[in-house]
Amino acid sequence: MAERISDAEHAVMEVLWEKSPLSAQDVAERVPAERDWSANTVKTLLGRLLAKHAIAHEEEGRRYLYRPIVAREDYVARESQRLIDRLFGGKLTPLVAHLAERDQLTAEDIAEIEALLKDLKS
Repeated sequence: MAERISDAEHAVMEVLWEKSPLSAQDVAERVPAERDWSANTVKTLLGRLLAKHAIAHEEEGRRYLYRPIVAREDYVARESQRLIDRLFGGKLTPLVAHLAERDQLTAEDIAEIEALLKDLKS
């Protein structure tokens, strides 16, 4: 999947990562209600995701069932790296420093980071 997915397409992917395969109607019913999307909107988004090779479909009678091709973990890893590359020159330390300077890290966050670093060192 070379093309990035939009926020709207991401909402559809989250539904499919949670459960698949699903029909377009099933996806429309599972998308968060605040989106207030029609089945046609969901079908348009599914078409875009098919074109981007993020999902695949199979025929079942008169409907299609959709499933993700891209694993959520792979997507998160790729998007995280893009963010770090674009905003912080590919380095993680400036990101953490930025969050710390903006009081974005709670004491619990800091403890989790310290535990993670301790585990990485051993």
